[in-house]
Amino acid sequence: MVNTIKEQILKLKKHQFLFEELVKRDFKKKYKRTVLGMLWSLVSPLMQLLVMSVVFTQFFGNNIPHYTIYLFAGNLTFSFFKDSTNGGMHSLMSNSNIITKINLPKYMFLLSKNVASLINFGLTLIIFFIFTLCDGIPVTLKFTALVYPVICLIIFNIGCGLILSALFVLFKDIQYLYDIFTMMLSYLSAIFYYTGNYSPLAQKLFYLNPLYVYITYIREIVIYNQIPDMMTHLLCVGYAFVAILTGALIYKKYNYKFMYYM
Repeated sequence: MVNTIKEQILKLKKHQFLFEELVKRDFKKKYKRTVLGMLWSLVSPLMQLLVMSVVFTQFFGNNIPHYTIYLFAGNLTFSFFKDSTNGGMHSLMSNSNIITKINLPKYMFLLSKNVASLINFGLTLIIFFIFTLCDGIPVTLKFTALVYPVICLIIFNIGCGLILSALFVLFKDIQYLYDIFTMMLSYLSAIFYYTGNYSPLAQKLFYLNPLYVYITYIREIVIYNQIPDMMTHLLCVGYAFVAILTGALIYKKYNYKFMYYM
């Protein structure tokens, strides 16, 4: 497996220039012909936060400390996941004109989508930290621990993107099913409500949702200034590993079929 990873890294280095151009194209394409351009990557999450704060504060935020940051952390994490996986799902079909003509590693197109989403996430994260300071939350050394869930989330997103892109090539209806799934997942990720009011069993069941685990980790660090327990750490890396392994196996199994459906 280690040798396989090394081979794929070498392939990426071989096509480094093309990969960089794909990242630039994917990032710029999202805001093409818009007045604000890339500023939408900052304005859009702020507008979403404003709407959600107005709507949910009166219903769910009265008993939650730093509710705006609580809401922002959940929305930021989920938006990164949704943007990354949606882009990943369409990465093969949207580049079919290139894939059918040139022999390139197909996952390279998916990775470029993920890097573009990561840039958006990074820009929004800066705004998140500014909001954190404005809300009276001190930035401590524990904030460096945020690197762990972010890396796990990136790997998880890539794994989900591999699965979705392969399924989308073979089964076009997956895009509509995924829209319904992500809507359901957003309600199950406790983005705008507090899970402490639920029974102990229900609280444990929330950890079956990978997005809830990543969101909880970030909230524990930022809002409560504490490092999550070992179980949360294991779940973070476990979900990431299962997603990337499953995605890699699906790609390996169906890679030769992709050309027939493009």
